[in-house]
Amino acid sequence: MSNEHNISVITIDGPSGTGKGTLCHMLAKKLNWNFLDSGAIYRVLAYAAIKSNIDLNDVDSLVELANQLDLRFDVDKTQSSIVILDEKIISNEIRKESTGQNASKIAAIPEVRHALLERQRAFATPPGLVTDGRDMGTVVFPKAKLKIFLYASDEERANRRYLQLKESGNNASLAQVMEELLKRDARDTARSHSPLLPAVDAIKLDTTGLTIAQVFANVLQLTNDRLNCN
Repeated sequence: MSNEHNISVITIDGPSGTGKGTLCHMLAKKLNWNFLDSGAIYRVLAYAAIKSNIDLNDVDSLVELANQLDLRFDVDKTQSSIVILDEKIISNEIRKESTGQNASKIAAIPEVRHALLERQRAFATPPGLVTDGRDMGTVVFPKAKLKIFLYASDEERANRRYLQLKESGNNASLAQVMEELLKRDARDTARSHSPLLPAVDAIKLDTTGLTIAQVFANVLQLTNDRLNCN
C-alpha cells in the first residue's frame, strides 16, 4: 500500500540535462526530507541485468531481478547520489551513457515499470519525499503536494550532460551526447506506458540560461508557498 496519501511528496520530472538531480538533492537537504532518484533505479536494474548476462528483452528475468534488487541510496557532500547495490557503491558505473540507454529501453517495458512501482512508492516516509524522475507526478505519485516539470533547450541539456560526463571521467563527444539525448527523448516520450510528459497540474519551469541557484530559488519559493497554504 502506498504511503502517498499520508506523506507530503514533491515531484520533479523532466528530460535529461534539465538539472533535476542536483535540484532534488538541494531541496531534500533544505527540507530535511527523503530523496528518490527514480531514474537510478532503472539504471541499476539495467546494470545488474548486463552483469548477470540477462537479455534486455527477457521480460520475465528482468521482473524477477527487479524484485530482488538489494538497493539503497545515500547523498554525498557534493549533493550527488551514492547508489549502493549489494553493499557495493556503483554510482559511477550506472552514470555511463550506455547504462542510461539500456535503462531507457527497459523502462519502456510495462511489466518492469509495474514491478518497480511499489518499490518507488515505499520511499514516501516521514517527514516527506522529494522525487526525481519522468513519471513521478503522472503515475508514481499522482496525489503529490507539488509537481514541477523542468525543461530546457536541447543544446543546453546536451552541454550540461557532456560536462557532467567529463567531470565523472567518462569519455564522450558533445555530438555523441546530443545524439544519445535525442534518442532517449524520443523513446521516453513515445512509449505507450508512463511516457515522459508533464502532469496536468504540474508547474512547468524552463531552466535554459539559468544557474542551478536560480532554479532552486524558484522551486523553493513554490515549495514554501504550497506547504504553507496547507
